[in-house]
Amino acid sequence: QMISGMTASLRFDGALNVDLTEFQTNLVPYPRVHFPFCSYAPLVSSEKAYHEKLTVAEITNSVFEPANMMVKCDPRHGKYMACCMMYRGDVVPKDVNAAIAVIKTKRTIQFVDWCPTGFKVGINYQPPTVIPGGDLAKVQRAVLMISNSTAIAEVWSRTDHNFDLMYAKRAFVHWYVGEGMEEGEFSEAREDLASLEKDYEEIGQDTVADGEGEGGEEDY
Repeated sequence: QMISGMTASLRFDGALNVDLTEFQTNLVPYPRVHFPFCSYAPLVSSEKAYHEKLTVAEITNSVFEPANMMVKCDPRHGKYMACCMMYRGDVVPKDVNAAIAVIKTKRTIQFVDWCPTGFKVGINYQPPTVIPGGDLAKVQRAVLMISNSTAIAEVWSRTDHNFDLMYAKRAFVHWYVGEGMEEGEFSEAREDLASLEKDYEEIGQDTVADGEGEGGEEDY
């Protein structure tokens, strides 16, 4: 569903189709912080199909929830730099505008102050297709969000911690050295990841001392 949602604009017509090349332009403010993550809604099992029809506002809220993220991190612990929202199915721009306006008022969803309302929206009228007999239910509308957030630093921190535990015991190092790597390359990679963690931390800091900025316009 992730890949299908990303490429829908290449395959079908829509009111506000998003070109794939726009993702990098909108999501990557600096070359080092090029690790966006995806979330998807609704995640409805086939057993619960047709019990209720989720509105545009409901699926929009859902993609900001940790349970809908495709990577294990809590976006509430970080700040967003940009979000690309790709809607499919029975969706109209008016409903999307209203849903995003509500998202901006939520204090739990924060943006960096130098990009307070970084939304890019695409709408495609072709509803998502599901595999017959699969786990996901067929729904009228869905949204895929690709976002760049400082919360991804949680993943780097977790990776660093796990690496440190194993490297302290030199676990599996001999296999890599035996294949031609040098042990110093492990230390260099660890330092690079620590530097990346620091980069995300600095980006999340406010540029204005008295708090986050407000205002701005959506990019549609």
